[in-house]
Amino acid sequence: MESTNKCLKEWNAIIEALGQGKQAILIRNYKTNVTDFLLYPTVSYASKDDYLDNFQVNYHDFVENNVLPEKQSNKVLIKYYATIEKITEKPVSWIPSAKYYIWTRDHVKSYMTGSTAFIWILRVYRLKEPYWAEPTTGAIKFANLKSEVSLEGMEPVLSDNVFFNLINGLFDEISREQSH
Repeated sequence: MESTNKCLKEWNAIIEALGQGKQAILIRNYKTNVTDFLLYPTVSYASKDDYLDNFQVNYHDFVENNVLPEKQSNKVLIKYYATIEKITEKPVSWIPSAKYYIWTRDHVKSYMTGSTAFIWILRVYRLKEPYWAEPTTGAIKFANLKSEVSLEGMEPVLSDNVFFNLINGLFDEISREQSH
């Protein structure tokens, strides 16, 4: 694929955590057939006074520094692209350890609406040419940009070795949980 206009909308702090290698998973209430997308930054949580309570204390400074996406008039900067490497289905009672994400476990459990959580394992890439995107209308989760964004020359955020060690650690954790 040389370009795409598909986007996943997500909090800017989470996108920056993914884009800076601090996180490689998303935990969702749903599966998806969309396997690759640009990461479109949003700020819906930033208007809440207590939004920092949703994040681990050691990431509070990081989150505060990344609350808002880079903007140019009404456009936001899209810097990252992601592919879903795997989706694992787990009971909500089992959430991976906090080393795989920047939220608090309580926050993750609070937004889960059913008994099943879907853990999306993402490979994230930095775009060679970031893209200034106009606001998208409609969808809260996924959206399509008016124009295609080039994926030429993008680079993985984590090296193959670091990414696979991280994911193998997650799979080991999942295997241990399944054997109990």
